[in-house]
Amino acid sequence: MAASTRKKKSGGAKKQRPRGNPQKAQVSGDPRHVTPATLGDWIAAARLRTLPLAIAPVVIGTGAARIIDNRFHWVIALACLVVALALQIGVNFANDYSDGIRGTDDHRVGPARLTASRKASPRAVLTVALAFFGIAAAAGIAIVVRTGHWWLLIVGAVCIVAAWFYTGGKRPYGYYGLGELFVFVFFGLVATLGTTFVQAGVVPVEAWFGAVAAGLLACAVLLANNLRDLEQDRVAGKRTLSVLVGKRATQILFTVLILVPFAIAAVLALVYPIAWLSLLGLLPALAAVLIVWTYRDPRELVVALSVTSLTSLAYAGFLFWAFVG
Repeated sequence: MAASTRKKKSGGAKKQRPRGNPQKAQVSGDPRHVTPATLGDWIAAARLRTLPLAIAPVVIGTGAARIIDNRFHWVIALACLVVALALQIGVNFANDYSDGIRGTDDHRVGPARLTASRKASPRAVLTVALAFFGIAAAAGIAIVVRTGHWWLLIVGAVCIVAAWFYTGGKRPYGYYGLGELFVFVFFGLVATLGTTFVQAGVVPVEAWFGAVAAGLLACAVLLANNLRDLEQDRVAGKRTLSVLVGKRATQILFTVLILVPFAIAAVLALVYPIAWLSLLGLLPALAAVLIVWTYRDPRELVVALSVTSLTSLAYAGFLFWAFVG
């Protein structure tokens, strides 16, 4: 009787035992349990919300060129736009690759990345990044051939190298609080002034004002992004500017970066009255500032990032109108 009871208990225990290797089943990072990236995932990885930051300096720079040369060099302008967009997308995929293989994106708050989520292989993501850098290089070479300014090849090479080492290489400068400086220089000054120069042959003071404004708004977007990932970056050892200065200083700096471009627009409006219309962009810009100061969930900063990016495009459109009007 006792033996029979023990047999039943033993049989019951055997039925409750899970099949297979329970530890293996719990590994969420197992590639066999990850759905391969779809077209939508690849498009999302391009971070479309950042593309206005690439368009804005080209729009401002083209408008500034019209102050000097009343002709519209549409072929060169479009080539500049291709360079800017390709570099921006290339940087985004390069960051996805570099941060992914380092493990920086493993616990990010924002949208999942291809490399970190294992939806795409690191090699595939790297290949796409290099392809967009190649597109930027080809368009840049076309501009140089058309304008005859061969020294610009050096500028283009520096842009691509800087784009890669933002998060790539053994000592990426984006991990040492220099990301905003890179964005200001290359997506503000170089992109705007370069666009003006290849169309007009000179760079008027208006282009400098517009370049500074575009660079500051681009920095504000990056700052909102880094504020969102503040805690994750601190844990991962990514010393962004936000990690170095802290949350409160980041909020103050974001506010300054948002407001100064509109002060620049007010100065330009003294000569180009239509520039007053760019102050309409203050409405969404102040909404972004409010989010940055009052957010409770870091995911809310994605909205501030997107609003600021679109504000930069609207701002550029009004400055273009002011310059050519």
